[in-house]
Amino acid sequence: MPPAIESINLGFLLDGQWRNEGERIEIFSPGTRLRVGVTHRATSADAEAAIRAATRAFEVTRRMGGYERQRILRTISSGIEKHSEELARIVALEAGKPIKTARTEVDRAVFTFSVAAEEAVRVGGEYLPLDWQASTAGRWGIVRRFPLGPIAAITPFNFPINLVAHKVAPAIAAGCTIVLKPAPQTPLTALRLTQIIEQAGWPAGALNVLPLSNDDAGILVSDDRLKLLSFTGSTAVGWALKQKAGKKRVVLELGGNAGVVICADANLEYAADRCVIGGFGYAGQSCISVQRMHLRAADSCGGERSRKICCGARFARAEAQGRQCPRG
Repeated sequence: MPPAIESINLGFLLDGQWRNEGERIEIFSPGTRLRVGVTHRATSADAEAAIRAATRAFEVTRRMGGYERQRILRTISSGIEKHSEELARIVALEAGKPIKTARTEVDRAVFTFSVAAEEAVRVGGEYLPLDWQASTAGRWGIVRRFPLGPIAAITPFNFPINLVAHKVAPAIAAGCTIVLKPAPQTPLTALRLTQIIEQAGWPAGALNVLPLSNDDAGILVSDDRLKLLSFTGSTAVGWALKQKAGKKRVVLELGGNAGVVICADANLEYAADRCVIGGFGYAGQSCISVQRMHLRAADSCGGERSRKICCGARFARAEAQGRQCPRG
């Protein structure tokens, strides 16, 4: 058995039950290649069961009051904050992210669930006058908003807690149930977050988190019982999934091509510092990393700054670069 630096052992959550069965998946830390933890791969049958569970649980969540969803979301936010250092360590280990950056990401997840808690009681409607003609004089139209239904969520490796939060928190706020496929490189963070969500009181079956192969996850894209697909990842994969999604709604957050414009009167010392951090931070594994620079005056100090980027042990306070996460 390969040497380990942690012993995180998490099953996957299906219909309110934690499963420790099926193919064993060992998660290795980028750079060191030491084992971080273990989970298990879900199957196509598990995916089908998860969709059925989310469909049943939707009959519960769609009737929950806004105050109930708000309470659960606030509890989740508090739970993340309580376990913030543990979660940051898992992010740093399995994603190769510098610990400082991992802590910032966990803090953002606390904020994401907190904002969703506020929005849970702001699902408003409209009251419209219909007296456009004599036959409708004195009549009014009422617009109400209802939860859409069970949704599918597919998340990438580079922000393993906050991009899960960006999908799960709004779904809970709206009263929707979720089937989540976390990135194969970073499932442990998502599964630990799932434990916090479950303990907060979100109903059994309303969140199902499955480490699936791409082939077995195909049903999450094509099945009409899931009313929305939310995907964050590469442009090519995102558009390909949209073509297979049928009539369901699709929300895509795809790869960027971030450019920086440096004006002629800019402080070039400051601009060079920021561009180096933006280009090399977390090994450039961000959709908003600096990929192009537009400037009228060349700055020769950028290369010297890039050589000073700290890429030591990821738990070192000064490290900024981190490790490149292998594609799965």
